[in-house]
Amino acid sequence: MLPLRRSKSKSEKPRLPAGIRIYAISDIHGCADLLQQMFTVIDRDLSTGTAERAIHVFLGDYIDRGPDSNRTIELLVERGLKHESVFLKGNHESFLFDVLEDASQLQDWKQFGGLQTLVSYGLRPSLNPDAEEQAELVRQFAQAIPPRHLHFLKNLRPRFVCGDFFFVHAGVKPGVALAKQQEHDMLWIRDEFLDSNRNFGKYIVHGHTPVQQPDLRPNRANIDTGAYATGNLTLLTIQGDRLLAV
Repeated sequence: MLPLRRSKSKSEKPRLPAGIRIYAISDIHGCADLLQQMFTVIDRDLSTGTAERAIHVFLGDYIDRGPDSNRTIELLVERGLKHESVFLKGNHESFLFDVLEDASQLQDWKQFGGLQTLVSYGLRPSLNPDAEEQAELVRQFAQAIPPRHLHFLKNLRPRFVCGDFFFVHAGVKPGVALAKQQEHDMLWIRDEFLDSNRNFGKYIVHGHTPVQQPDLRPNRANIDTGAYATGNLTLLTIQGDRLLAV
């Protein structure tokens, strides 16, 4: 468990409204078993009944790379039916729709771990599909995705704000007001955001760039711990002005 490191001034600490607890998870990448384990941790915490309102916030990149994108989406859909949940869009979900619109993008999707997603939906792509196979794979994939999975993916949000916290997949562009952030930056940005020590106006909670352990800084928290490669999926719990990463 990692507590937040920040300045000594309590007045500078970001805070959620009273009675709200947030459970945030990012970059699941098809690791359905790890996600299920985190749900067990959350459910155990919820059983204590110390929060009036609990919100699950998922920061995107549910698919690709890991072994079971299909089951991951199914678990998230089911979770959303039983708990107040916010599902944000990641760059991998955005790219999935690029592939569905243009089969030639499948070659690039392969580099992002897209073939693992196809396999999880029952397809059997070759390692180097030619143009004809790419078109056929995309056609089959469009048919294989359950309607409720497609509805889930089409309705992902680019951001979520609660109290002093701004939740987003990749980060924000420094110098641009949060209300004017462009979706491409929120899904893809790296160094320009990660290298910035500025106060963004809200405390940014994000993923997208893997770190060895949760990186909790005075202006932001990165909770992408590379689950598909490390077996470590991080859960960030926030209540009041307390942040705890597990």
